Amino acid sequence: MKPIIKLSTFIHRQKECIALRYPYNAVLNQKVRKISGVKWTQTHRCWYLPFEEKLCKKAIQEMEKFAEVDTGLLRTYLLQRKNKKQDSMPVKKTEKPETLLPHKEIKPGDTIYPINAHVLEDMQELLLLKAYSPSTVRTYINEMSQLLKALGTLHADDLQPENLKKYLLYCAEKLGLKENTLHSRMNALKFYYEQVLGREKFFWKIPRPKKQIILPKVLSDVEIGRMFKSITNLKHKAIMFTAYSAGLRVSEVVRLRIKDIDASRMTLFIERAKGKKDRVVNLSPILLDILRVYLKKARPRPRTYLFESSVVGEPYSTRSAQAIFSMAKEKAGIQKNVSFHSLRHSFATHLLEKGVDIRYIKDILGHFNIKTTERYTHVSRRQLVNIVSPLDDLFSREIL
Repeated sequence: MKPIIKLSTFIHRQKECIALRYPYNAVLNQKVRKISGVKWTQTHRCWYLPFEEKLCKKAIQEMEKFAEVDTGLLRTYLLQRKNKKQDSMPVKKTEKPETLLPHKEIKPGDTIYPINAHVLEDMQELLLLKAYSPSTVRTYINEMSQLLKALGTLHADDLQPENLKKYLLYCAEKLGLKENTLHSRMNALKFYYEQVLGREKFFWKIPRPKKQIILPKVLSDVEIGRMFKSITNLKHKAIMFTAYSAGLRVSEVVRLRIKDIDASRMTLFIERAKGKKDRVVNLSPILLDILRVYLKKARPRPRTYLFESSVVGEPYSTRSAQAIFSMAKEKAGIQKNVSFHSLRHSFATHLLEKGVDIRYIKDILGHFNIKTTERYTHVSRRQLVNIVSPLDDLFSREIL
């Protein structure tokens, strides 16, 4: 089977060029380097040809002798170039890098032009090689795609620190992005320019917005009880009990396997949780009884995961688990703006109020940093109940 070489366009040294992209292959490299007019660019890490029709056709004929040539991206670009002359003009030699800024507001339906088609592919490849989590991969790819959509026909690889600083200012002022979203976007850009392109680390020059301190949203023990009582479905009740009893994330609940339950040691094994961190948490005796009844009555009986979807052997979806929480919240008449994750927040806060050392809570929750766990000290009532308001003091002394 012949290897595949993909042709795409990009800007190199202020000129349009055609990139030859394919997975690394030493034998193929030797053949490609002999093609008429082909050159290597260390900046973009690919072989390329000048954007010349005759040279390109001749090169394709040579490549077809030893590889399959995918011209899909190149044809798409040429069609767009033909239909939109205003978008087809290459960057002028007199144009300075500082002028490379997003030229329009991001709107639904915007596309990524072929000139930047390689960016997401190269980025995802390195993310996967570095074994980043699926959620991080999705976030980084989405954030990077927003920049590419805004750039239009401008080449992303040509942007400099000053350009990116102005782009982020544009995101904050024009698009009104919140602090956390800006941090995610900066992390994605940093990954691409410093790790994928191998540029010298420069993001320390770009100031990061100060994050908003958001306190965890917590349910009282009475509200938790009302929610649990409102659930009649045994499987749904088991899901909610499991999350609250051990302070698990929704993803951890649905990925919990039957073999992760150790009744002899009264523990639950949480494998490869957030940050690829394994941990062991206590198994509540009450939860164990509930799970035993649930497994005994479940039809069909789960084979691998504790909570399986309608397809045997497949885990229950996080959206379904979140929907269970929403229904229970509504039935219990709770008006607070809380989510499934609030069960985890409530678990930690209730432990703190019972006098459990915060260092133990940190390990149970699987936090890397104690500062993350310390947020719960701000919502705990353990110390607040001992503080008397000055207003109450005035009444007690009959001053008012």
